[in-house]
Amino acid sequence: MNSLPDSVSVPTQVNDGVNRRRRVRSRTSPNLADGVARLVAEPVLAVEFVGPLDVDEAVDEGHVEPAELESTAVPLLEPRDGVPEPLTTPAAVAAYAELLAAGTGPVAVDAERASGFRYGQRAYLVQIRREGAGTALIDPIAVPDLAPIGRAVEGAEWLLHAASQDLACLAEVGMVPQLLFDTELGARLAGFSRVGLGALVEELLGLQLEKGHSAADWSTRPLPREWLVYAALDVEILIELRDKVRDRLVETGKLAWAEEEFAALLAAPVSAPRVDPWRRTSGMHSLRTRRQLAALRSLWTARDEVALRRDIAPGRILHDKAMVAGVLADPASPEAMVSLPIFRGRANRKLMQTWYGALQRARALPESELPPLTLPGNGPPPPNRWAEREPAAAGRLVAARDVIAQLVEAHDVPAENLLSPDLLRRLAWDPPKPLTEDSVVERLRAGGARAWQINLTSAPLAAAMAASTTANSPG
Repeated sequence: MNSLPDSVSVPTQVNDGVNRRRRVRSRTSPNLADGVARLVAEPVLAVEFVGPLDVDEAVDEGHVEPAELESTAVPLLEPRDGVPEPLTTPAAVAAYAELLAAGTGPVAVDAERASGFRYGQRAYLVQIRREGAGTALIDPIAVPDLAPIGRAVEGAEWLLHAASQDLACLAEVGMVPQLLFDTELGARLAGFSRVGLGALVEELLGLQLEKGHSAADWSTRPLPREWLVYAALDVEILIELRDKVRDRLVETGKLAWAEEEFAALLAAPVSAPRVDPWRRTSGMHSLRTRRQLAALRSLWTARDEVALRRDIAPGRILHDKAMVAGVLADPASPEAMVSLPIFRGRANRKLMQTWYGALQRARALPESELPPLTLPGNGPPPPNRWAEREPAAAGRLVAARDVIAQLVEAHDVPAENLLSPDLLRRLAWDPPKPLTEDSVVERLRAGGARAWQINLTSAPLAAAMAASTTANSPG
């Protein structure tokens, strides 16, 4: 695969230099221990993997300052083979599947959803590219069964960026990889400081991708041409990007680590439904009574039913702030509810009987059916309480985070990828007895740690926590 479209010429310094000036080799800082302390000290009320942070998005949102150095990257504006029209019939998908089967090498895959616009996380466009087959854009709404595509590339390596975000929606349409390379996760392990697709493409390929459509409503039909350009380019550069990331993993001796992580992604079980998802409502901390929580739960359920029926993101039906405001106001009638400033919109007036009915149902509940103020935790308490409640555990946590800080510095890998912060907290709070390297190995393995993580962390963690326990023992 060529680095650039035929019509683009690039100065030699971009091709040869890989634009390393914008690279920050280490994720650590002089205040590393403090940073890791803040990481492990954050309270964890529920554990759920929601996917890796896209640093490009963080820059866009103003949370991260972009590099001040002027970029020399060349804008990539058009796919080299032209902009493919979306495939919208089973026959067209079957014909492309034949091309894929005759192609060679890995398969670049991406999916676009309509997060924030539609209910759920289904795919509204699937992009695929393979040498010898070219790029295809497939409409999975028009053709919901893409199993022929999966069969055509069975056994081939699939290339995705931030795969955990797309694997579930691809599986829903029958596309399940057997072998994976995640360029985002691989870049994290390789020590890159910015791992968003645009940042990596610029640093490693000297190209600049337009990322302005990543948050678009991909359920739009027909899709605008500029969106199709964006979608096709996302997979056009993945094969060469994978080669660059893989080279860096080999150079740093981390390829085996990455392969373990990729295999773990494929083997991960489907996430269980969240218990009481309504408890994630923004602003619910202002509710103080079980009856108020029941009212919020009832409103949340009513909103979810409407959102599912209309296939619209729940937040577009009724904002979290409106639900909390309605519960706090406790209106005595639908008219009183519609008089609330946050409920005065025309859409809310049409659904006022639905919203007020939800509050009425909560009022009618007996005390025995009201939700508890908090759910029982299945892990240790927030670490900021440890020093008072369990000083020995607090000492072990300090020792453990020091070990992680040293390993982060030595191996140039993010702390959260080196070992799950939740697993580290659980180990420090309730260590195995006797506290030995072997017992720590078993505990880490049972907690889902991969072999490379166990090999790096088990011995120093066991030694540090054992020494801390001895130092803090009475007498």
